[in-house]
Amino acid sequence: MVSTTDDESDPFDAIVDAPFDAALSERYLVYALSTITARSLPDLRDGLKPVHRRLLWAMRQLKLDPASAYKKSARVVGDVIGKYHPHGDASVYDAMVRLAQDFSLRYPLVQGQGNFGNIDGDNAAAYRYTEARLTKTAIQLMAGLDEGTVDFIPTYNGEESEPDIFPGLFPNLLANGATGIAVGMATSIPSHNVAEIIDATLMLIDNPHAEHAQLMEVFKGPDFATGGLVVDSPEAISHAYETGKGAFRMRGRFSTGKDTAGNWEETGIEKLGGGQWQIVVSEIPYMLAKGKLIEQVAQLIADKKLPILEDVRDESDEQIRIVFVPKSRNVDPELLKESLYRLTDLESRFSLNLNVLDSQRTPGVMGLKLLLQEWTYNQIDILLRRTRHRLEKIASRLELVEGYIIAYLNLDRIIEIIRTEDEPKAVMMAEFNLTDRQAEAILNMRLRSLRKLEEMELRQEHADLLKEQDELQKLLESPARQRTRLKRDLATLRKDYAEDTELGRRRTTIAQATPTVEFSMDAMIEKEPVTVILSAKGWIRAARGHVPLDGDFKFKEGDGPAFAFHAQTTDKILIAVDNGRFYTLGADKLPGARGFGEPIRTMVDIDSDAHIVAAMPHKPKSQLLLASNAGRGFAVETDEIMAETRKGKAVMSTKPGVQLMIVREIPPEHDHVAVVGDNRKLVIFSLEELPVMAKGQGVTLQRYRDGGMSDVTTLKLEDGLSWTMGGDTGRTRTEKDMVMWKVARGAAGRLPPNGFPRDNKF
Repeated sequence: MVSTTDDESDPFDAIVDAPFDAALSERYLVYALSTITARSLPDLRDGLKPVHRRLLWAMRQLKLDPASAYKKSARVVGDVIGKYHPHGDASVYDAMVRLAQDFSLRYPLVQGQGNFGNIDGDNAAAYRYTEARLTKTAIQLMAGLDEGTVDFIPTYNGEESEPDIFPGLFPNLLANGATGIAVGMATSIPSHNVAEIIDATLMLIDNPHAEHAQLMEVFKGPDFATGGLVVDSPEAISHAYETGKGAFRMRGRFSTGKDTAGNWEETGIEKLGGGQWQIVVSEIPYMLAKGKLIEQVAQLIADKKLPILEDVRDESDEQIRIVFVPKSRNVDPELLKESLYRLTDLESRFSLNLNVLDSQRTPGVMGLKLLLQEWTYNQIDILLRRTRHRLEKIASRLELVEGYIIAYLNLDRIIEIIRTEDEPKAVMMAEFNLTDRQAEAILNMRLRSLRKLEEMELRQEHADLLKEQDELQKLLESPARQRTRLKRDLATLRKDYAEDTELGRRRTTIAQATPTVEFSMDAMIEKEPVTVILSAKGWIRAARGHVPLDGDFKFKEGDGPAFAFHAQTTDKILIAVDNGRFYTLGADKLPGARGFGEPIRTMVDIDSDAHIVAAMPHKPKSQLLLASNAGRGFAVETDEIMAETRKGKAVMSTKPGVQLMIVREIPPEHDHVAVVGDNRKLVIFSLEELPVMAKGQGVTLQRYRDGGMSDVTTLKLEDGLSWTMGGDTGRTRTEKDMVMWKVARGAAGRLPPNGFPRDNKF
């Protein structure tokens, strides 16, 4: 049996009973705070997350400045995960790759050599193949690290230290933006133009009470690495920055091109001669992989969802060049552009969520003005820390310089003391009132330093140091001087990112889009004349062009003609069935007329025992007269009976023995309705008595004792009633005086005029 002494604690004594939900909540809160403050949200002061900061710091420690040679990315990643960031190498390398991609970062912080991925969406090569070093921008972001400007904190294992933040004047948070998802919160900040950021900051320094609207006069909005357009209104953009939350509508840019005369056009349309043309895109929205866009468009073409587009080609080299070829030269270019914006990621949204960690490491959403003010306060604090650090260095150097000057003034005595005294340091300190550091420095002087020239240089250095010390003391004591110094430093930085420099030139155009064109897929159909033929057994086809409707159309054996009419490919075809349902077909989707067509029941779900009673092109904002064999009917707006699905739309309610029989267009000039029954009785009543309904059985048009309705039509009463005479003459007879038959709706009627057709059909 093993005995334990009293001072040995039992490990089970460390077990504490606690409610599970409380323990879980406490631990999850710790995890959440860690995610928010040490992983996902950028720091307002340098705009970096810890992984990016550690990457740049490790590269600085490796002396990978812009003028030095490249080093393998594997070396950098190894140092980062070994010394500062104990996470997976893949995540660290991915972060490093993004810092080097000029299509991801507006102002790259890493200069890569080798394959660092491309805008097509391809990944970077493995880190054993690529090399990297810092850019000038990264050096500017880290400027001042050796000047006591920031605190250094221990690394995760306490072996080394790393900077808490970077003190440089480069406004990285807004310049390069950031995205991240923490626990319960996220950040999404687009990149911006450095010159505009500095201009807005200078305005705030000069006038802390400047209104947000004044800032937006110089701070235009996002400036994405890949260019493109932001097409929101100035009001919407301004409101987003005022609140710190919003979204921007990004569009690709259609390039400039030359017409046949060699003149540049800004529409993206390239004229090819012979009336042919194509559209070229030269910039795509930020964070959109070019390869994904090409795939999207190709899929739309394959699925026939973009019928006005013939082809898409990627002709990119260093510059993006995506070519869209229209189906024909008659396609409206603006419609093609609008359809690409609507159906592809050529137009996308970038959300704005200015959620950042402030100087106290507290997350919060800030408006533009508050964010710039906080950043300015931080830069003033860094300036003061740098000033105090420099004053300490000056004081230390002045102490030594003053000691050297005393030595020069008493050079012979100093030499004598050194030669004769056993403890010269103590004697010198006592005789010349020197400090320990001064005496030590004098004893360590080299003989070559005793030249007269050295003494003159020391006196000049002493005067310069005193002057600098005085200037720095005034800077410390004067907020106005501090603001002036910050403005001067910002103006100097701005020169590197001015509008006329390649890096500083604004890439994204801020321009409100023109009012959106009313867009529908139907509008993309090329308008061409067709002749629609529907057989008695329900086979439908569309012949190209307007051919004679009495032509010799071929049908399957046992089948024959039922309906034939002229239409356009842009029309919708209305099909009415005797059970009261209406169906809609696109004229452009009908099969060609080389064969017998296709059964209409493969396109829409028509009951097997139902019969088609009418087929016609849809005319917007017109009316149809519907009537059943029972003599009931009503008028209906054509726009109300358009069916969106295969199942159609129930319009006239029917019951056993009652069927939809007549569907006729009501010309706008007609003012009366004429109804004739199987009993050969005719009734005419005012069109105003016919209700306009969207659905139902309708009202009684004519009353019958036996049989039902034979036909119904509309007419203009003053023109009279016309009908075709029998035989082959083709003559039409018109009866002008119809007063005898004009009665109220629902009457029995009386026999029609002499000569009315024996089949009781108008």
